[in-house]
Amino acid sequence: MTGFEIVVLLIVVLAVVIVFMGIKQVPQGNEWTVERFGRYTHTLRPGLAVIIPFIDRIGVKINMMEQVLDIPSQEIISRDNAMVRVDAVVFFQVIDAAKSAYEVRNLEYATRNLTMTNIRTVLGALDLDSMLSQRDQINIKLLHVIDEATTPWGVKVTRIEIKEVAPPKDLVDSMARQMKAEREKRALILEAEGLRQSAILKAEGEKQAAILSAEGKKEAAFRDAEARERLAQAEAKATQFVSEAIASGDIQAVNYFVAQKYVEAIAQIGTADNSKLVLMPMETSGIIGSIAGIAELAKESFANKQSS
Repeated sequence: MTGFEIVVLLIVVLAVVIVFMGIKQVPQGNEWTVERFGRYTHTLRPGLAVIIPFIDRIGVKINMMEQVLDIPSQEIISRDNAMVRVDAVVFFQVIDAAKSAYEVRNLEYATRNLTMTNIRTVLGALDLDSMLSQRDQINIKLLHVIDEATTPWGVKVTRIEIKEVAPPKDLVDSMARQMKAEREKRALILEAEGLRQSAILKAEGEKQAAILSAEGKKEAAFRDAEARERLAQAEAKATQFVSEAIASGDIQAVNYFVAQKYVEAIAQIGTADNSKLVLMPMETSGIIGSIAGIAELAKESFANKQSS
């Protein structure tokens, strides 16, 4: 092989090497910056790309996927002077490769320190109860502040989560005793309220029972008075009827009246509490005559009604 052929072969090999040096394959989820003589020119997207060898070079390889950044725990003094230990986690994604490569040095370190500073600022303005109960509001406020601060770096902060807010052990014990006392207080209040409601319901029931009893006695008295009134009216009519019969000379009416009183007197003697055995002479003919008079009086009354 002559010297000319060797030179041609070397030129061909060098050309092939230069061509391969200019071909770049960018993986999915990544973007590469391109620098020409040390100055940023453009960004290579995922796929196959070509640059000018010896003039262009790859600057920074940027991961464009969402990343998780763990924030180390730190001690924070709350507004009510309680020392708590807080740790968090940040989810962020690079949306502008050039800004993240050239606007900030060590993006993760800067994001971590910015987050820790803002956690101290936001949580330090709250008291301990708010830290423990307003976790969602704290996350939203931190997200807004940190996302706005990292926008010039080409970063989008998607989520910030406070993982744990840990007060000191003595403070936790004090809070536990306070919660226990509060639960006992609520239990006593509920028990007292139950007794009060029970007494009220019992009094209402007794009141309703008394009202119903009074209404029942009133109704019974009314009906008893009405019955006595009707009985009196019936006796008055019977007396009037007997009186009219006596005035007209009807002896049967007198017999009826005497027999009625005679029977009532015997009934009262028989139902008396202090009478055990009653022996009294009586004429059966008088009673039979009285009953016969009642029968005659009833016949005459029926005859009058049929004739009228």
